[in-house]
Parts: sequence; structure tokens; C-alpha cells
Amino acid sequence: MHAPRRTLLAATLLALILGAQAKDPKELVIGTSAGPYADQVKLGIKPLLEKKGYKVKIVEFNDYIQPNFALAEGALDANVFQHIVYLTRFAAEHKLALSELVKIPTAPIAIYSRRHRSLDSAKSGSTVALPNDPTNQARALVMLDQLGWIRLRPNVDPVRASEKDIAANLKGVKLLPLEAAQLPRALQDADFAFVNGNYALASGLKLKDALRTERISPNYANLVAVRTADRDKPFARDIAAAYRSREFLEVTERHFADYAKTDYQLALQAGK
Repeated sequence: MHAPRRTLLAATLLALILGAQAKDPKELVIGTSAGPYADQVKLGIKPLLEKKGYKVKIVEFNDYIQPNFALAEGALDANVFQHIVYLTRFAAEHKLALSELVKIPTAPIAIYSRRHRSLDSAKSGSTVALPNDPTNQARALVMLDQLGWIRLRPNVDPVRASEKDIAANLKGVKLLPLEAAQLPRALQDADFAFVNGNYALASGLKLKDALRTERISPNYANLVAVRTADRDKPFARDIAAAYRSREFLEVTERHFADYAKTDYQLALQAGK
């Protein structure tokens, strides 16, 4: 996919506003999607970095496009909003040298409804809103296949499944692909909607209110991304250490209890 010109201009403008990567190595600019991942940084990561002498600025975004361009151009030192499938695809398509730094606790994608109390209410003609970006749409399609509402082609790669891979629409549902940020609003009109965890929580939805929640695989655990050239720099190691700390585990348990924890957090819980 090719980024719209306005998106490139917006990312360039952001770079001009924020300036190039901070000259002071103790000044960090972290980009994140508005909502729970911004809250993770504010409540758990920023205080730990400030204890190490960093000045941390958080920039919130409302889409999945600009944060990676802003990171690649140097307006950000790190961003927090995506999983490895999306990062790998986006970086390859736009020739950006970006890499995973550390995985983070993740709110799963889930199916919600304001019209129905149960998935059993789905019938022919029911409308189902789902993400229109390829990687998150694949997650929703796999869940629809697991629900028995559609059947995907045999041997389809679940990470790359698209509407073209639907072999049969067993329930006769109407799929409505939308930008991920618009999905909570779609619940006003659609029978059901798959909503990414960050947008669900930012809109006031509760994870426990979902009719069905994805069981997150490592492919879809969110992560901190940095420029590839920065992965071993002191600031990157300090960001990773903050996420891996027992202090951040305590913040996760207090404020993000319904999130899927990372392997390193599970190890801390087990006392390893």
C-alpha cells in the first residue's frame, strides 16, 4: 500500500514541529496510539525513565500510519501501538528501517455488540464491522471462521487471510471493513463489530463486555518499535528494561489486569 500524500505531509510536519531526534540523549519522544497504550507509558514507563534522568514527551496518534513515518523520520525515538505482523509489513512496503524492541501487555481484539447479548443472535443479513487494514482484518476473519460464520479456504495463512480467502459465508453476514479507529462508533449501526483493544478501551468499552475475545498469539502481541540503528543504544535498553521491570508488572496488574501479559511478566509472576 502507498501512504496518501497528506499522510506523508502530516508526518513531515510533525517532524518539523518536534524537531529531529533529540540532541540531548536524555530527552525522549515516544509516540503511541491514544488510549490504553498511552496510559501504559504515562503510568508505568515514563516514571521509571524519569527516575533514570530522562525527560519524556508522549505524542498520541489516532491512526496506524503516521507513527511509523514519524519514527523513521526522527520525530520520535520509539513508538508503541502495533504488533510484529503490522510492523514487518509496513516497514517492508515503505522501505523503513524499523525494528521490534520489546513486546508489551496487549489488549486483544474482540467482538462487541450494542444490539445483541449473544453471538447466537447472528443471522443472515447481520452486519459485522471489522478492521480494513490487512493484518487486523485477518485476525477478525480467523475469529469469524472459528465462530462458524464463515469458512476460509483450506490451508490459508491465518496471518494473511483476506476477504478473497472466504470460501463460504455460512451465516450470510454482511462484512463492513472500516478504519480501526472508527469501529467503536460503528457499534451504533452494525450488529457486531471487531474492535482492537486500544480503541475499545479508549472509547469506554470494557474488555469483559466483549462477546468473544481473541486468544493472542505472539504474532499479535503489541510491541515497542525503534529505528533499527537505535536498538542497542542506551535509551532503547532503558525503555526495554522499564517494560521488563517488576515495577511495570505491578502497574499492569493494577491498571491493565485484563490484558494478555508478556512472557517476561509471566516469568516474574512465577518468581523466576
